[in-house]
Amino acid sequence: MKFLRTHKALIAGSLIIGLSGCGAMTAQNPASDLSPVNAAEMEGADRLMLFGADVVAYFTQNAHVQGNAQYTSKYQDVDFHFSSAEHKAMFDAEPEKFMPQYGGYCANGIMFGIPWGGNASDFKVVGGKLYIFGGKVSQAAFELELEKNIALADEYWEQEVKGNNSFIQRAKRLVVRVPHYKSGEEQAAEVQAAGKTGT
Repeated sequence: MKFLRTHKALIAGSLIIGLSGCGAMTAQNPASDLSPVNAAEMEGADRLMLFGADVVAYFTQNAHVQGNAQYTSKYQDVDFHFSSAEHKAMFDAEPEKFMPQYGGYCANGIMFGIPWGGNASDFKVVGGKLYIFGGKVSQAAFELELEKNIALADEYWEQEVKGNNSFIQRAKRLVVRVPHYKSGEEQAAEVQAAGKTGT
């Protein structure tokens, strides 16, 4: 068992070194307080948050709305697109108010210490904070014990993920899992048992 973990760690380390020059690694790990972030190099932006989703629209329309490169802001070395000049102005006045939690990564993943995934269309606003998820089942599993899971995600974000390289953290927690780790299949079964559809 120990050999397998060591072997997995070596493979993960090799992958990280091999990816070190890759655009995704650069895009997700800005040299700012927002690092790491669920961002990609696209549409003329070095690190476009949530693939260009308008982060203000989650609060004003309770909807995922794709932003437009015509309305762009840069905050702490991360690019944001908006669907209107009004949304851009709102963001520019109070950027932290509209910032997705956990760098825009899937809140369910962060609960396990894993900065991975996050679909701009799967979200929930709770207590004035925006949470992004990696899919409907992931969101439904997180919502089964919402307060407990937010507390866990907050703890892992602050203690392990925030300020660290997303690829290294991901590799670490895919090899050395947190004590409460559950696979996607286990979470899907819990969602089904609770009578939630996850769709």
